[in-house]
Amino acid sequence: MFNFFKKKEETIVNDLVVDDNDIVALADGKLIDVATVPDPVFAEKMMGDSVAFKYDGNKVVLCAPANGELSVLFPTGHAFGITTKNGVELLVHCGVNTVEANGDGFKLLGKKQGDTVKAGDPIVEADLKKLGAKYDMSTMLIITNANGQEISFIEPTDVKRGQSVIK
Repeated sequence: MFNFFKKKEETIVNDLVVDDNDIVALADGKLIDVATVPDPVFAEKMMGDSVAFKYDGNKVVLCAPANGELSVLFPTGHAFGITTKNGVELLVHCGVNTVEANGDGFKLLGKKQGDTVKAGDPIVEADLKKLGAKYDMSTMLIITNANGQEISFIEPTDVKRGQSVIK
């Protein structure tokens, strides 16, 4: 009933303060319109409201987009999910059809399913050069369950790891 004394958790990522209600960029890159992704499941938001990211370079370290629990971590490294303290469920999916790579090109970075994570914690490294030879490497951030909350993403732009991607 009274939340006056409840401590609000905050994390600092790239000098940016991230609280428990925020959703942030996974890495430095470009936030793009998910409708441009060459997979109808993502492009048509069949799994939930979402955005996509494009990354430059040979590799990218994908970090937790929010404070919460690492509720899903595929052993192949191509996808992971976070459940925030307020019940919002997020899914990060790196690349289109990358599950077919069977983990080749992905490296898990020491976190386990069930771990508590903070926004900006490294979860998986993707070898963009290797995987990009065969797959579209757009990375999707999907709100699979907004838990009754109104959440909307910012417009496409360049983003830095830890920067808020919600309005």
